[in-house]
Amino acid sequence: MKVILTQDVKSQGKKGDLINVSDGYANNFLLPKGLAKLATKQAINELEGKKGAEQYKKNQEEQKAKNIAERMKEMNVKLSAKAGKEGKLFGSITSKDVAKALKEQYNIEVDKRKIDLPDGIKTCGIRDVNVSLYAGVTGTFKVTVTEA
Repeated sequence: MKVILTQDVKSQGKKGDLINVSDGYANNFLLPKGLAKLATKQAINELEGKKGAEQYKKNQEEQKAKNIAERMKEMNVKLSAKAGKEGKLFGSITSKDVAKALKEQYNIEVDKRKIDLPDGIKTCGIRDVNVSLYAGVTGTFKVTVTEA
């Protein structure tokens, strides 16, 4: 019997999968507990429509991320901080500071956890910063730190 899973079922599949199981397993376990529904033509068409919509949405998000990554190549985020001798900062500029400046200067919202600055910026100057925008899409922009 073919059924469509409405929830993840261990050792059978994930939500939305079309699987073939024995009649007894479907009638006595999956269907009564609401873990699956019968795979009628209407249900299969509905499932295909949902999968198509999800794929379209993913493609749109990826394209948007690629466009932002392309725009980032010309970006130069400017930050200022107090510095001592030889341009060493008192403290450091973190990914949170960079994300805030990116939002203020270019109106691009990026999660601070996606910005690749493991130790922060500790000196004045220009530095390239990588940002993970989407799975497999990375943007790079420059950060200029000046003495306040």
